[in-house]
Amino acid sequence: MKKLEIIIQPEKLEDLKSILDESEVSGLMISNVMGYGNQKGHKKVYRGAEYNVNLLPKVKVETVIEPEVAEKLIETIVSEIRTGKYGDGKIFVYEVEDAVRIRTGERGSDAL
Repeated sequence: MKKLEIIIQPEKLEDLKSILDESEVSGLMISNVMGYGNQKGHKKVYRGAEYNVNLLPKVKVETVIEPEVAEKLIETIVSEIRTGKYGDGKIFVYEVEDAVRIRTGERGSDAL
Protein backbone atom coordinates (compact mmCIF):
# COMPACT_ATOMS: atom_id res chain seq x y z
CA MET A 1 0.00 0.00 0.00
CA LYS A 2 1.07 3.59 -0.57
CA LYS A 3 0.32 6.63 1.54
CA LEU A 4 0.01 9.91 -0.34
CA GLU A 5 0.53 13.11 1.62
CA ILE A 6 -0.61 15.94 -0.64
CA ILE A 7 0.13 19.56 0.32
CA ILE A 8 -1.84 22.11 -1.74
CA GLN A 9 -3.25 25.62 -1.67
CA PRO A 10 -6.60 25.82 0.17
CA GLU A 11 -8.49 26.98 -2.93
CA LYS A 12 -7.54 23.73 -4.74
CA LEU A 13 -9.12 21.46 -2.10
CA GLU A 14 -12.45 20.95 -3.88
CA ASP A 15 -10.65 20.11 -7.14
CA LEU A 16 -8.51 17.55 -5.30
CA LYS A 17 -11.52 16.02 -3.53
CA SER A 18 -13.24 15.59 -6.91
CA ILE A 19 -10.17 13.81 -8.31
CA LEU A 20 -9.97 11.51 -5.29
CA ASP A 21 -13.72 10.77 -5.38
CA GLU A 22 -13.44 9.73 -9.05
CA SER A 23 -10.48 7.45 -8.26
CA GLU A 24 -10.33 4.28 -6.20
CA VAL A 25 -9.75 6.20 -2.95
CA SER A 26 -11.74 4.79 -0.04
CA GLY A 27 -11.03 7.59 2.44
CA LEU A 28 -8.97 10.64 3.19
CA MET A 29 -7.92 12.90 6.03
CA ILE A 30 -7.66 16.69 5.68
CA SER A 31 -5.64 19.05 7.89
CA ASN A 32 -5.07 22.79 7.75
CA VAL A 33 -1.34 23.47 7.98
CA MET A 34 1.03 26.40 7.52
CA GLY A 35 4.47 26.43 5.98
CA TYR A 36 6.73 27.54 3.18
CA GLY A 37 8.95 26.03 0.53
CA ASN A 38 11.78 27.35 -1.63
CA GLN A 39 10.12 30.74 -2.02
CA LYS A 40 10.26 31.39 1.76
CA GLY A 41 6.94 33.26 1.73
CA HIS A 42 6.32 36.67 0.20
CA LYS A 43 6.20 40.39 1.06
CA LYS A 44 2.99 42.26 1.80
CA VAL A 45 2.23 45.94 2.28
CA TYR A 46 -0.21 46.92 5.02
CA ARG A 47 -0.96 50.61 5.62
CA GLY A 48 2.25 51.58 3.90
CA ALA A 49 4.46 49.23 5.88
CA GLU A 50 6.13 46.29 4.16
CA TYR A 51 6.46 43.01 6.01
CA ASN A 52 7.37 39.38 5.25
CA VAL A 53 4.78 36.62 5.34
CA ASN A 54 6.71 33.36 5.49
CA LEU A 55 4.14 30.93 6.91
CA LEU A 56 1.49 30.48 4.27
CA PRO A 57 -1.80 28.58 4.77
CA LYS A 58 -1.86 25.17 3.09
CA VAL A 59 -4.05 22.08 3.20
CA LYS A 60 -2.64 18.60 3.78
CA VAL A 61 -4.65 15.67 2.40
CA GLU A 62 -3.62 12.14 3.35
CA THR A 63 -4.86 8.90 1.85
CA VAL A 64 -3.73 5.28 1.59
CA ILE A 65 -4.24 3.48 -1.72
CA GLU A 66 -3.22 0.37 -3.62
CA PRO A 67 0.22 0.63 -5.29
CA GLU A 68 -1.16 -0.01 -8.77
CA VAL A 69 -3.46 3.03 -8.47
CA ALA A 70 -0.81 5.37 -7.04
CA GLU A 71 1.13 6.45 -10.14
CA LYS A 72 -1.95 7.17 -12.27
CA LEU A 73 -3.52 9.11 -9.40
CA ILE A 74 -0.36 11.17 -8.88
CA GLU A 75 -0.22 12.04 -12.58
CA THR A 76 -3.89 13.09 -12.53
CA ILE A 77 -3.41 15.25 -9.43
CA VAL A 78 -0.35 16.98 -10.88
CA SER A 79 -2.01 17.70 -14.23
CA GLU A 80 -5.27 18.99 -12.67
CA ILE A 81 -3.89 20.97 -9.71
CA ARG A 82 -0.84 22.57 -11.32
CA THR A 83 -1.00 26.32 -12.01
CA GLY A 84 2.69 26.70 -12.86
CA LYS A 85 3.23 29.23 -10.07
CA TYR A 86 5.19 28.95 -6.83
CA GLY A 87 3.24 27.32 -4.03
CA ASP A 88 1.33 24.73 -6.08
CA GLY A 89 2.35 22.15 -3.48
CA LYS A 90 3.98 18.76 -3.18
CA ILE A 91 3.04 15.08 -3.03
CA PHE A 92 4.98 12.81 -0.70
CA VAL A 93 4.71 9.05 -1.25
CA TYR A 94 5.31 6.56 1.58
CA GLU A 95 5.27 2.78 1.79
CA VAL A 96 2.65 1.48 4.22
CA GLU A 97 3.55 -1.81 5.82
CA ASP A 98 0.09 -2.68 7.14
CA ALA A 99 -3.33 -1.26 7.96
CA VAL A 100 -5.83 -2.54 10.52
CA ARG A 101 -9.53 -1.74 10.60
CA ILE A 102 -10.27 -1.45 14.30
CA ARG A 103 -13.98 -2.28 14.00
CA THR A 104 -13.49 -5.68 12.30
CA GLY A 105 -9.81 -6.48 12.71
CA GLU A 106 -9.33 -6.72 8.93
CA ARG A 107 -5.76 -6.15 7.79
CA GLY A 108 -3.94 -4.95 4.70
CA SER A 109 -5.94 -3.99 1.63
CA ASP A 110 -9.14 -5.31 3.20
CA ALA A 111 -8.81 -2.64 5.90
CA LEU A 112 -8.95 0.15 3.33
